[in-house]
Amino acid sequence: MLQSLAGSSCVRLVEQHRSAWCFALLVLGYLLYLVFGAVVFSSVELPYEDLLRQELAKLKQRFLEEHACLSEEQLEQFLMRVLEASNYGVSVLSNASGNWNWDFTSSLFFASTVLSTTGYGHTVPLSDGGKAFCIIYSVIGIPFTLLFLTAVVQRIIVYVTRRPVLYFHIRWGFSKQVVAIIHAMVLGFVTVSFFFLIPAAIFSVLEDDWNFLESFYFCFISLSTIGLGDYVPGEGYNQKFRELYKIGITCYLLMGLIAMLVVLETFCELHELKKFRKLFYVKKDKEEDQVHIMEHDQLSFSSISDQAASMKDDQKANEPFVNSQSPTSNDSSLNN
Repeated sequence: MLQSLAGSSCVRLVEQHRSAWCFALLVLGYLLYLVFGAVVFSSVELPYEDLLRQELAKLKQRFLEEHACLSEEQLEQFLMRVLEASNYGVSVLSNASGNWNWDFTSSLFFASTVLSTTGYGHTVPLSDGGKAFCIIYSVIGIPFTLLFLTAVVQRIIVYVTRRPVLYFHIRWGFSKQVVAIIHAMVLGFVTVSFFFLIPAAIFSVLEDDWNFLESFYFCFISLSTIGLGDYVPGEGYNQKFRELYKIGITCYLLMGLIAMLVVLETFCELHELKKFRKLFYVKKDKEEDQVHIMEHDQLSFSSISDQAASMKDDQKANEPFVNSQSPTSNDSSLNN
């Protein structure tokens, strides 16, 4: 009996604090996912880093042996300067000297990556004025971009998601939840095809050093706004129509970001996902709801009484003028 009472009390305790337990499990799962990613990346990439370090050390030693007049300190100073310029998007190679990082099309591409928070990092402001302007431009432009994207997605999702689901639900009598799930899957497949697979095939043709996997990797890193910057299109030496190519990439990033937001919003409107999200939310107390209802009722009652009082005043103002006399005076006149 004691065991049954203890079990029922535990179940009651879990039910009362269900959202807190779910939130704790969510935090724990997220931390474990971070650790899992760190372990996998470390185990996969660390051997390649070690091989690259060994190769660079051998090349440096061979270069110093072949050029005995050059000291190791001078070589390291030169390499440090080259790496510093490379971090700012300026290459020391002769075959890359023809590409300017701050012409109009490149600046337009940079502005789009800043406002969309993609931020490849291949090109950064060099001057103090450019850095200050980038801060002010981002503070104003990022919220403006969020407002713009929200308005565009809200208008698109009405015609792309809500109306088709209602059409099949009302016209053909299918279950609204089933139609919504199928529609979300179809929309996700179309988005992956037109904004990942097809652009990846195009980039693999236009970029000489990219294969299909690298091109698909660039599309995903860009449209998810991760923007690692290890792959940036239009930076090749013999890139044809570079200005037009940069403008096309800018349009692709904006349209792809809108498409991704539409897909995410479509999935977020699914009934099953709404129920799943509510597991981790804080539930409102009944007392707070009652107070809110009472306050709402009081406001409604006061507004109604105010309206009634104003209506009475209006009626009095609209009545014809009547000579006001006291009842005693009327009675005396009648007696006379």
